[in-house]
Amino acid sequence: MADNLLTITGLKIEATAYPPGEPPKEITLVHGVSLELEKGKVLGLIGESGAGKSTIGLSSMAYGRGGVRLTAGTVTLNGRDIRLAAPGALRALRGREVTYVAQSAAAAFNPAKRLMEQVIETSLAHGLMGKAEAEARAVMLFGKLGLPNPETIGRRYPHQVSGGQLQRVMTAMALCPKPDLVVFDEPTTALDVTTQIEVLAAIKEAIRDTGVAALYITHDLAVVAQVADHIMVLRQGRMVEYGTTAQIIETPQEAYTQALVSVRSIDHVEKPEAPSVLSVAHVTARYRGTTFDVLKNVTVDLPAGQTLAVVGESGSGKSTLARVITGLLPAAQGKITFAGRSLSPALAQRTKDDLRELQMIYQMADVAMNPRQTVGTIIGRPLEFYFGLTGAAKRQRVQELLDQIEMGKGYIDRYPAELSGGQKQRVCIARALAAKPKLIICDEVTSALDPLVADGILKLLLALQAQENVAYLFITHDLATVRAIADRIAVMYRGEVVRYGTKTDVLSPPFDDYTDLLLSSVPEMELGWLEQVIASRRMVAAGN
Repeated sequence: MADNLLTITGLKIEATAYPPGEPPKEITLVHGVSLELEKGKVLGLIGESGAGKSTIGLSSMAYGRGGVRLTAGTVTLNGRDIRLAAPGALRALRGREVTYVAQSAAAAFNPAKRLMEQVIETSLAHGLMGKAEAEARAVMLFGKLGLPNPETIGRRYPHQVSGGQLQRVMTAMALCPKPDLVVFDEPTTALDVTTQIEVLAAIKEAIRDTGVAALYITHDLAVVAQVADHIMVLRQGRMVEYGTTAQIIETPQEAYTQALVSVRSIDHVEKPEAPSVLSVAHVTARYRGTTFDVLKNVTVDLPAGQTLAVVGESGSGKSTLARVITGLLPAAQGKITFAGRSLSPALAQRTKDDLRELQMIYQMADVAMNPRQTVGTIIGRPLEFYFGLTGAAKRQRVQELLDQIEMGKGYIDRYPAELSGGQKQRVCIARALAAKPKLIICDEVTSALDPLVADGILKLLLALQAQENVAYLFITHDLATVRAIADRIAVMYRGEVVRYGTKTDVLSPPFDDYTDLLLSSVPEMELGWLEQVIASRRMVAAGN
């Protein structure tokens, strides 16, 4: 106990739920969880969405967001129980003894203030150091975190740096006050694999060099295995398993942990050759009012009933290609052929069959559905628009689609707020299927989901593909997903297709430099993987 920085015992966390049309009721989010964290160590908190990871992490600051209440147990930080501390005492320790790194740095920064002003704000507010000393420490941290031009990057505004750079600036903000504990809440989840590995390595080195303790919250076991000394597995607000990182990775005891370790074990079946449903030939595109080409001479082909995975880092042109195919961004040059006919570049000039046969599923199901409409209304709209179904016939078809996506009865009259993340994405899949499409564009449809839910969505998509012979253009930065579902792969970099072919051809050496970088950046479920990759890259850089 003498070396423990943080000790949580019997923690119970509750909130008040307000179900539509029902009286308020109390719900328990965390059921008597206990943990210990030594100085200078990292504890990983892992589990599916809603497991209580972030709620427990924030409890280390005696904080409950959105009306969440810490109702029982103790939270001992630096030898004192802070759960019942006075508001003034909590303000004194938050930002001083314990700091927080949010999942979305873009949403956490003030867009009207320069980065340096925000990074040093807490240090100045707590009187920990003067402005000159705080700025010098910030510059040192910028360099330690691998940010470009550490002496001057602080003069920029948040929109003037990339997502990965902004995440590292936020880490510098958390480390600047010299805290004892940092809570990292999914700090790399929204990043592509090449950026993720850079941020992950920077975070690990910063933790090691500053000696700070950390709670690292994530749903990716392969990621947390690279930074944590111990791992706690959570599910539905309860601890499932706790142990050293080696024990959790190599000899998990509980069935849920074993499922997390073995996730993405999908057996992909090779499909026979088929005629093309989509052909993109020499397409170049630019945004309106600009002369810069965001797509450059892109050529890809997708056979009917197969999956083309389009991979690449953020900004490589993946989603832009989808916008061109759907007509939301007319191509400046080139030709798109769909289902044997030439597609008009502009959406407004396409036929009703063009619209029906080419559907899209978006990354964020939360914002892809009207929160005021029921599941039945959401899925039923394309049935009425394309096929004229109404009344009982429409409701029956909606229920058939719900059965097809394995949601069954009891969901047709629910609202999106009453569904889990995975259920929301299944409803979006059913809405796309309602139009009886020949091609569905899936834009990062599993990136916001925890691994087990994402695995279920991928298996569902493959089963539906076998039933309906629908083709998928699957946009992703997750190479594990690509290996699981793709028949063909297009690797994009700066608006160009740098590698294209069957999955076997694209994933077999020799590789071009960028494809090699992508493949080597996918976290492996093994101890020491991150150090090996970083050491290898530094040797290559030194050789150049």
